[in-house]
Amino acid sequence: MSRLFIVSIVSMISLVALSGSLQAKPELREVAHVRNGIITVGIAYEISQKCGSISPRYIRGLNFLEGLKGHARNLGYTNREIDDYINDSNEKNRLEALGRSMMADMGIVEGEEATYCAVGRAEIEAGSGIGRLLR
Repeated sequence: MSRLFIVSIVSMISLVALSGSLQAKPELREVAHVRNGIITVGIAYEISQKCGSISPRYIRGLNFLEGLKGHARNLGYTNREIDDYINDSNEKNRLEALGRSMMADMGIVEGEEATYCAVGRAEIEAGSGIGRLLR
C-alpha cells in the first residue's frame, strides 16, 4: 500500500472520531440511565428513613452512584458537568417530585410508615433496583 493511502485512511478515521466528539451532548438531566438511577437511590433512601425495620445498604448505594458517575463520564461528561448537575437545586426539586410521584404510584402514603415498609419489603423481595439498595 502506498504511504499516501495509509495517511488518507488514518486522516479519515481521525475526522470521523473527531466529528463524533464534536456532536452536542444532551443535557445530563436527559440521560435516562443517570436520571432514573438517581431517583432509584432517592426512593431507597426515603424508604430506609421512613421505615424503622428497613436499612439502607450504604456501600452498595455509594457504588451504585459511582457507577452512574462513571456512566456519565463514559458518555463524555466532565466531572464539572456532573457536579453542576448534582448540585443544581432546580434539578434536585424536579427529581424529588418525580420520585415522590413514583412512590405514590407504588403505594407509599406520606406519613404512613406501614406503606413505606410494605413497599420496601416488596422491592427487596422482587430484587429491584430499589430493593437491592435496602435490607
